[in-house]
Amino acid sequence: MPHIMELFGKTRVVIENGKIIEVGEPVADWCPVFSKVASVSRLTKEEAKKNMEYRIKELGMFTPNRRFDHGVFVNFGASEIMMTALRRGLIDTTVTVCDGAGTVITSNPDLVQGMGALMSGLIETEPIPEIIEGIELRGGTVLDRESAGIDQAGGLRKACELGYERIAVSVVGTDDAGELRAIEKEHNIDLILIGAHLTGIQHAKAEGFIKEMDIVTGCASKIVRHMVKPVLQVGTSVPMFAMTQMGKELLCERAKEVESPVLINTMRLPVLPEHKQPRLIG
Repeated sequence: MPHIMELFGKTRVVIENGKIIEVGEPVADWCPVFSKVASVSRLTKEEAKKNMEYRIKELGMFTPNRRFDHGVFVNFGASEIMMTALRRGLIDTTVTVCDGAGTVITSNPDLVQGMGALMSGLIETEPIPEIIEGIELRGGTVLDRESAGIDQAGGLRKACELGYERIAVSVVGTDDAGELRAIEKEHNIDLILIGAHLTGIQHAKAEGFIKEMDIVTGCASKIVRHMVKPVLQVGTSVPMFAMTQMGKELLCERAKEVESPVLINTMRLPVLPEHKQPRLIG
């Protein structure tokens, strides 16, 4: 089974034995994040391939040489938010994903960031023993060592079994949110859901998904930007929206660790300057 990840405007990239064997077409042609950090003026399949090759070379993604020491990539990314929340005691553990391992439960903030710093939409992966071992050596629990399955609901149940009560879960699949909230009620825990990789989300599913989230990223989705009614927003080009008081607390706590100056103001949200928004194709 190959590895599949979506990145760079939701371009589908297939990796096998550490090599890229297939690259799809992006659904967006400009992203302010990659324009800033990688000087990419237009998202293309060629640029997506180059970026994935960079991740494989520099971080060892999808290979036995996987590194977990990457620092902050963006100030308010999902992994950065969870890293800070763990450090500052707002949550007990996280349920996230990693290439070569699938769903991972961990309370190690450095591991959360190391796995997630350059992680885009991981769709499918297969077990890589060296990656699994590296995660476990750093205090992570791999939900399915045999198949490296991605199962956030299963990961949440496992976290509950391990005795955790304040749990943050990264959510990509729009069908997972309801089940995760049901598990929260069943186990009487405090659950924080962070929705990511939402470029291309369908209108019919977006409203219900957003209602279940504590934090949601705008990605390149016009639908998300149109539907959100946030209580706090960070960023204006690819913003993170806090939808609940708990989400607001996590974003505010993250702001305390951001080294660059931070502006705090009150105004009607969302704030979305047209010239800063990602451009979808079509």
